[in-house]
Amino acid sequence: MSTTLEEKLEEILPKVGKPARYTGGELNSIIKDHSQMEVSFAVAFPDSYEIGMSNLALQIVYHVVNSRPECVAERVYAPWPDMEQAMRAAGVPLFTLETKRPLAEYDFIAFGLSYEMSYSNVLNMMDLAGMPVRSADRDSGDYPIVMAGGHCTFNPEPVAPFIDLFVIGECEEVLPEIIETFREHRHLARPELMLKLANVRGCYAPRFYEPVYAAEPVAGFETPDERFVGADHRLLVRTARTRDDVPERIERRLIWDVDNVPYPTAPVIPFVEVVHDRISLEVMRGCTRGCRFCQAGMITRPVREKSPERLMQLADELIRNTGHEDVSLVSLSTADYSRVEEVVHRMIDTYGDRKVGVSLPSLRADVNCVNLVQDIQKVRKTGLTFAPEAGTQRMRDVTNKGVTEEDLFAAAEAAFAAGWKRIKLYFMISLPTETDEDVIGIADLATRVCKLARKMRVANPTVAIGVSTFVPKPNTPWQWHNQDTLAEIVRKQSLLRRNIGDKGVLFRYHEPRSTHMEAALSLGDRRVADVIELAWKKGCMFCSWDEYFKYDTWMEAFAEAGVDPYFFANRLKSYDEPLPWDHIDCGVSKAYQRAEDKRSREAKFTDDCHTEPCTMCQACDRMVLEGIGKRFLPEGELALPLAVR
Repeated sequence: MSTTLEEKLEEILPKVGKPARYTGGELNSIIKDHSQMEVSFAVAFPDSYEIGMSNLALQIVYHVVNSRPECVAERVYAPWPDMEQAMRAAGVPLFTLETKRPLAEYDFIAFGLSYEMSYSNVLNMMDLAGMPVRSADRDSGDYPIVMAGGHCTFNPEPVAPFIDLFVIGECEEVLPEIIETFREHRHLARPELMLKLANVRGCYAPRFYEPVYAAEPVAGFETPDERFVGADHRLLVRTARTRDDVPERIERRLIWDVDNVPYPTAPVIPFVEVVHDRISLEVMRGCTRGCRFCQAGMITRPVREKSPERLMQLADELIRNTGHEDVSLVSLSTADYSRVEEVVHRMIDTYGDRKVGVSLPSLRADVNCVNLVQDIQKVRKTGLTFAPEAGTQRMRDVTNKGVTEEDLFAAAEAAFAAGWKRIKLYFMISLPTETDEDVIGIADLATRVCKLARKMRVANPTVAIGVSTFVPKPNTPWQWHNQDTLAEIVRKQSLLRRNIGDKGVLFRYHEPRSTHMEAALSLGDRRVADVIELAWKKGCMFCSWDEYFKYDTWMEAFAEAGVDPYFFANRLKSYDEPLPWDHIDCGVSKAYQRAEDKRSREAKFTDDCHTEPCTMCQACDRMVLEGIGKRFLPEGELALPLAVR
């Protein structure tokens, strides 16, 4: 680190809030001699230190890269607005925490993209590093290769002009190949090097692909906002490769043997309080519940579990290396882990005397889960949260949420009998096929749970309901659906509020304008990139934070770019319409997604394929082809997709 930069930091850090966000030096951080390293990574998260330090995926990237003796990875997070202002005024470029090295000096900058509303922060971080934000403008200089991974990359097009290389799938499988390809070909000019990286399975280099649009605007669509009457309303025809020596479709990469996957057992311990200040122990990957709104559950199929023996080994190392007193068993649906009770009780027996607790962040609404959490409470008190998702059984069947009213009330009764006075329930509104009766059903359900508590003589019970708004996501059965208009979302929120008559029910909801913008960014194609850049230039940063979100500014950016957000967020699509992410293979077939959407329109429930015959989503196909696992159907039964059963 240069003396000049060190002196500038010593001057500005005392003047900003939470300076420990930027000092580095935390326990378990890894410092290597860069002069001895062949490949260097800046692992970047486009949000605050508190959010980024709680992101398990970035901890895994940090661990995978630093486990290689020839590589180094260091961390960087988006500086809070006060720090950004001080850095720009002092001429301090964005730097990594471990050695205060400027980002522009790294071989790779690897962004984790988990939320669309952080896109403008990606651009701001590149600009703070002294780099052009567009990939095409970085060819002429010795700039790092900008990578991105995470769930948002399953529709990479809105940020495609800014990112050199997307990793589609799980990094542990792809990163070693990227590193070896780079080591072998780093002497090549940037375009030739990127061509080599584009041929690593699971990598998408947007420079070799171009969107093709129809000649005429889509017939029948009328924008509800006069600012967008002259906007570009052409349909995307396809995203086509511009040369034959790159893949036509990008195949998702997965780790099949998760028991032996590299795992960070000595994570960096933060200096300031973060969102999840505890051990995160991943018990499995994937989910086969099949909730039709859930992108994560679709793109991470199939389920792959870790053994109890491996989990106990990892827990022992993590407790020893961190000093944390809470082990959170994490996954998309931890209660569905087949040996969850065994693992929980083994951990209580092993670590309970040391007051190291266990927590389950995701629970099914059933008595068994309540009983399990009751055992956990013997070591450390914990809250109780269930996600019915909808207020009526019809809507729970529409979403494919396998929860009945009987399940929920049995779980609530068990919880109140065990001494809980407060429980949380999560719901969604503005779901496909939803009626006012379904919205009012949320208020009715929460009120009845509260009355149940009083009937059981619970003093001053509280039922806190968190109500989010449906955002259609790529690669889900509801990717063709439109989001409700802002006016309709506000109307439904007001309807729900008016029908909550019990003072024991606490109602919290998400800002509807934020979810509208999220939908436009989630479902957009490459035209949205111009909007993101304009919004960033107009000062839109930290848009996932209510106090910094500027809806009107975003809408101005859409208008100036000639792109209509309603065209992407509020337009129902036909099944045969090409989608911006069609060239990204998420592992689950489009035929399965269509079939599931049709079943949702009829409120038909699809069983979990872990316990029922295969639903033919095709997520297991490669695993079967590689001889790693098999699907067995009853003898003589023909394996057909749901669409034609």
